[in-house]
Formats: sequence, structure tokens, C-alpha cells
Amino acid sequence: MDKIRAITLKKHPLPKFDIQVGDKTKVSIRVKEGNKERIQVFEGVVLKVQGKDFSRSVTVRKISSGIGVEKTIPLLSPNIAKIELLSRAKVRRARLFYLRKLKGRSARLDIKK
Repeated sequence: MDKIRAITLKKHPLPKFDIQVGDKTKVSIRVKEGNKERIQVFEGVVLKVQGKDFSRSVTVRKISSGIGVEKTIPLLSPNIAKIELLSRAKVRRARLFYLRKLKGRSARLDIKK
């Protein structure tokens, strides 16, 4: 284990995020507008998980008014209020970029049981 990682682990223990590709998640993000702060929920499917430990981030995709919206979220950001796991899907890929081309029922994933 390198020294920087060891020092960082002492200061900031890693939270347990069990997020995988294909999960349907609800990410609550703190948004600051002027003096006010509110929580905005971003609910969608995890397309990819990248990085490890402190630099881990996920890309979540949702359909908003018929248009696909993707957001890459660093998991250790102080702006994340909470992450909820809604369901898991059975996927055979590490990255689900093929979902970008699909629409409607064809874009659904099989739920794990």
C-alpha cells in the first residue's frame, strides 16, 4: 500500500458503496443556488463504474422528457447526500453504452431475482 493511500485512509475512511453496472439508483445531490441549498434527486441506470478507492466515480443515465441525460458523479464528493439502490439488473457487460442507441421497451434491463 503506498503512503498517500494509507494517509488518506486514516483521515477519510472509505464509505461502503456496493454499486455495480446495471443498477437502478437514486442519487441525492446537494445543489447550492445563491444562499440556499437544496437536494436534487437523479434517478437512473448505472452505465459505468470507473476508478478505485478515492477516485471512484459512476455514470448514471436517465431519460428526461424523451431525451437521454447522463451525469458522471464522483462517489466521494461532499455534494452527495445519499445513494439509494432501487434494483439490480442482470448484465453481461462492464459498460452499457449500447443503451444510448435504444429507446422505449428495448432499453429495459432484466431484473435480478
